[in-house]
Amino acid sequence: MSHPIVVEEYRGKSLENTHQGIICVLNENKEVIYEKGDINDYVFYRSAMKPLQAIPAFTTDVIEKYKLTTEEAALFTASQRGETYHQEALESLMKKLDLAEDLLVCNPSYPLNEEPKNNYIWEHKPKRRLLHNCSGKHLGFLGYIKEKGYSFTGYEELDHPLQQEILQYVAELSETPKEEIQTAIDGCGVPVHAIPLQNMALSFLKFVKPELIENKQTAEAVRKVGDVMNAHPEIVASHDFICTALLEDPNIIAKGGAQGVYCLSLRKEKISIALKVLSGSELVWPVLVAELLKKINYSNEETIERLLNIRSMEIMNDNGKLVGETKVIL
Repeated sequence: MSHPIVVEEYRGKSLENTHQGIICVLNENKEVIYEKGDINDYVFYRSAMKPLQAIPAFTTDVIEKYKLTTEEAALFTASQRGETYHQEALESLMKKLDLAEDLLVCNPSYPLNEEPKNNYIWEHKPKRRLLHNCSGKHLGFLGYIKEKGYSFTGYEELDHPLQQEILQYVAELSETPKEEIQTAIDGCGVPVHAIPLQNMALSFLKFVKPELIENKQTAEAVRKVGDVMNAHPEIVASHDFICTALLEDPNIIAKGGAQGVYCLSLRKEKISIALKVLSGSELVWPVLVAELLKKINYSNEETIERLLNIRSMEIMNDNGKLVGETKVIL
């Protein structure tokens, strides 16, 4: 295993933190055009798997049948943060699908963003399954299960038909044999898969080049997933989060996951990027992705600027005083 340092953080002139990582960039021919570290290392997708987990719902007419808005459909891919617009869309989605909240296996939660969380606590409202970061994904699962006539019971188990179909999509898009995929349980209670980082980048390449997918129904579903993500970037994450900042660029499909994994792909350039920050830090994502976009000479400077507005190369203290800097090592 090769785990080189990809980010250094300095306080004053002294090195304070280092972050090791693995990075893989593929072109439209599935060729590695940049790599750092061992891109054959297995990495769990975590929430970066959500666009793949949403594919089953998009292979059906659930959206048309239940008259879902594109905003509601985007929740199937989301790591929502509990803002008012998230809560309203989730309530509407659950009502349209005619689902009971207690069907969700994800744990009851408060909103994740500070303001809606404080409001919730101030108003003495209880935690809800619907407010879990992954509830939109779970509603997508349940909507699909309802449409297919599967049992709601045990939908979080690997042997459930839904989870077996998701496993097949991961294998198909990443071109990883099913028997070589590693599986564990994600934070929200459903299976999550690990594959080599290079294959993870390959799976995201298919979102900007769906013609690489042999099954036409799957290819069309993948296209639709990307379209709703770009249509509602704020639903997929929220303001001041990297996923939203990247998805505001209609040329980019992007989704991050817990413990430092991030994936994105570029429509026009037909390039995909997968990376894993081995410290698990998400704080360095914006500067790392910004430098990667610069490295490939990405033309949309506004996108790079949005990333650096989330996390600058300069390290400021609580009083807004410059106290250090971040260096990305590519």
